[in-house]
Amino acid sequence: MKYVKATAVLPQALINEIQKYVQGATIYIPKPEAAHQKWGTRSGSRKWIDDRNTHIRRAFQNGSKIDQLAEEYCLSVETIKKIVYSK
Repeated sequence: MKYVKATAVLPQALINEIQKYVQGATIYIPKPEAAHQKWGTRSGSRKWIDDRNTHIRRAFQNGSKIDQLAEEYCLSVETIKKIVYSK
């Protein structure tokens, strides 16, 4: 997150109104709900994890054991169980 000087982007009337509530502090103004992205969407992490989980489920359906999958994917047995038994 980068900081932007309020005087560079906001009209003076709005700055004066904000100063009634906050002076000399850093405030965070969130994006609108419509602009939010789910975790990992921008970086591709979500897709990578979804693909990995699909491979784990497929291997389990084809007869791989949970402890083998945990070893192969460097995950705990409990994590593998959550992946293969979830919908």
